[in-house]
Amino acid sequence: MTDQTSGTESHRAAAPKTIRVAVLTISDTRTLETDSSGGFLKEALEAQGHTVTGYEIVKDDGGAIRAQLLNWLEDDVTQVVLTTGGTGITKRDNTIPIIESLLEKPLPGFGELFRMLSFAEVGAAAVLSRATGGLAKGGQCLLFAMPGSFNAVKTAWDGIFEHELEHMVFEILR
Repeated sequence: MTDQTSGTESHRAAAPKTIRVAVLTISDTRTLETDSSGGFLKEALEAQGHTVTGYEIVKDDGGAIRAQLLNWLEDDVTQVVLTTGGTGITKRDNTIPIIESLLEKPLPGFGELFRMLSFAEVGAAAVLSRATGGLAKGGQCLLFAMPGSFNAVKTAWDGIFEHELEHMVFEILR
């Protein structure tokens, strides 16, 4: 266990301190003024010293979602794309099939950990989340989908991204 812990710590120490991240909110109703989830991510990333390469809101429309994601995945700048919204089970929730179609190496642990953290807050309703993520673009960009609620995004940030984002990027740069 000591070797694994020291390896993880050495990776964190060697990880880049500034990550280039794009934030996409998927919603039929939110605007820049009312997007507390995407706005929170943008502010949290910048407060941690990261560069926000883009911040957009698109309707829950498959074509619009795919087009924006491909724009960032193909830009040779963005290292991570964080999405909020469209992860539920309603007819309008289109995000997950699109994200899954773009992933080359899924990271099932992200969704599993997110649901575990969510369970502590919302109980069994955590099962309704289809949060997912992994590597896209030949393993050159991380892509994650979170629910659109502010509490869900804050849970993902506080419990996962705040502490592991640099480490994740370090792993794809090796």
